[in-house]
Amino acid sequence: MSDEGILRRGAVALVTGASAGIGAATAEALAARGVRVICAARNLDRLKKLAAGLEGAHALALDVNDAESCRSLQARLPEELREIDILVANAGHDVGGRKRFDQGDVEDWARTVETNVTGVIRCCHAVIPGMLARNRGHVVTLGSIAGLRVYTHGSIYSATKFAIHAFTEGLRDDYAGTDLRVTEILPGMTRTEFAARRFDGDKERGRAFYETFPATLDAADIANAIVYVLGQPPQVTVAQMVVVPTREA
Repeated sequence: MSDEGILRRGAVALVTGASAGIGAATAEALAARGVRVICAARNLDRLKKLAAGLEGAHALALDVNDAESCRSLQARLPEELREIDILVANAGHDVGGRKRFDQGDVEDWARTVETNVTGVIRCCHAVIPGMLARNRGHVVTLGSIAGLRVYTHGSIYSATKFAIHAFTEGLRDDYAGTDLRVTEILPGMTRTEFAARRFDGDKERGRAFYETFPATLDAADIANAIVYVLGQPPQVTVAQMVVVPTREA
């Protein structure tokens, strides 16, 4: 690996779930450092608006629940963006969540597992072979403190984040003999559109949910953490970073 770090001007980063929240904030933070960011999500209109304001950014329609969408993602990119240096696997949801297990819709639970776990696996499988071939790359997964401890009415969401915790550890072990770096970011309560989407787009209910906590993080706080781990020198891997609000227990 070159002595130049992965977070350099001209590097290519794929950020999934980039249409809002942590993904959008991460795309903005990386673009501000001269990284060419592929902003990926299902909502292409929102992605185009985001990318239009970021130097060197590109909007890519990507559905992590669609195997072909993930398999073809590099082929659908401009040639100059196909060598991806950084993957921020951020796409996820909890639609229908915050309910006792038997009171939730089993199809909502299944979609949460598909997006939060299988979607991350698909994106990693699409991108990692190229990183290995170039002996250069950094994979960042978005876990959660819910992957360290289960909360009431969070059985399925927590299960997905426990899975991401294990998957990320497994990736790091698989590639221990290479220069591929793997990091898991585990945020605490972060105020984004996530809660409103969980409650079927009810923005007021989402706002009220966050107000029940003594303090919350902003999406930019997590983006800054991601930039920090990517900015470490090549011989340093920040394996995990837990980021919580100061007043969170």
